[in-house]
Amino acid sequence: MSGLAKILLSRGFRVSGSDNSKSAMTEDLAKAGANVLYGQSKDNITEDIDLVVYTAAVKEDNPELISAKGRNIPCITRGELLGFIMKEHPTSIAISGTHGKTTTTSMVSHIYLASHSDPTILVGGMLASINGNLRIGKSDVLITEACEYTNSFLSFYPTTAVILNVCEDHMDFFKDIDDIRLSFKKFTEILPDNGNLVINSTVPNYEYFTKDLKCNVLTYGLEDTSLNISACNIKYNNFSHGDFDLFINGNNVCHINLAVPGAHNIENALAAIGAAFANGEDITYIKEGIESYKGTGRRFEIKGELNGFTIVDDYAHHPDEITATLNTAKKCDVNDIWCIFQPHTYTRTKAFLKDFAKSLSIADKVILADIYAARETDTLGVSSKDILDELEKLGCEAYHFSTFEEIENFVLKKVQKNDLLITMGAGNVVEIGNNLLKR
Repeated sequence: MSGLAKILLSRGFRVSGSDNSKSAMTEDLAKAGANVLYGQSKDNITEDIDLVVYTAAVKEDNPELISAKGRNIPCITRGELLGFIMKEHPTSIAISGTHGKTTTTSMVSHIYLASHSDPTILVGGMLASINGNLRIGKSDVLITEACEYTNSFLSFYPTTAVILNVCEDHMDFFKDIDDIRLSFKKFTEILPDNGNLVINSTVPNYEYFTKDLKCNVLTYGLEDTSLNISACNIKYNNFSHGDFDLFINGNNVCHINLAVPGAHNIENALAAIGAAFANGEDITYIKEGIESYKGTGRRFEIKGELNGFTIVDDYAHHPDEITATLNTAKKCDVNDIWCIFQPHTYTRTKAFLKDFAKSLSIADKVILADIYAARETDTLGVSSKDILDELEKLGCEAYHFSTFEEIENFVLKKVQKNDLLITMGAGNVVEIGNNLLKR
């Protein structure tokens, strides 16, 4: 929302908006010219407002939304607004998938920055190369994430779409995996005939998404030169950073050395390469951009060292993401891997209870924080202690504490030199690592 607000401000629109509390982001918006209000109140909706834009987190009982509709002010979703903005860009690249969107969007961005294409960028994390989550360019190129939650990406108008993976998630909205797959299928059908679809070959029955499409389709994957984009002869260094030979349409075009860890980031890189290649970017800029990417905030982000152990933070909040992150950690030259996990939403915790335990058990030792409720109020009778029970059944050493202070004190007593401590989750668990490093 903050990124969209800044785009509108840059184009001369008058923008106001509200948030529950002051933050660096709201203060930044105020400096950019937005009228920032604190607290959700019907009084924030005034007669001079022409349009109201709201996120999926805003429910029907929101006082501002009720007031806007009562005044017959047009109301649209964040996805619809982004779709209108995408329409104005002849090259609109939208990265979708259950996970990996922020990293891949960042990688595509680095390629276009390397080629001096002056792109507009909207990314879900803090990207150092653009000093934030937004870059407003002056060219025809727009690069953005495309989230499936509430089918918001069906309001987009991409010319190139990327599908990284299609897994069960957001089960508070979708009925089942078939419902999710149908949503992604509809997303591909938005593409124009002269557009591009870049899709991971490991997506189950990926042909379901590609059949009957008139646009250009590129597949990607590991160690398979029959695919359009492939990484072969993969190796890893002590930090789990991968390097590989890049094959495009069966031809070895160059060697890539990544500055980010894990096999999942090799796949993310291939997706970004496919999106750039499909739009005619030169391999020189593709290589330069991919190799210059050193990570996004909260994606296996090394925060610092304390008492001889390393603290890393990661946004992983889905079992597949947790598996990828912890498998990456296993390739690092460390002793024990400690994972402090904060589950995100009661719905997701209940839906993936056993899967969370299985993924987390990859770590040597697990510390559980209480569930971060986010947009939810109904606990559904589930808690972090349920994950603890499942971990203990798997024979994993696990602990649960209700407060961050308790977790921090426990970490200072138990985590040893040359261990790796990962704070993990989509909530505010990052504060634990930050607090520890201040001690």
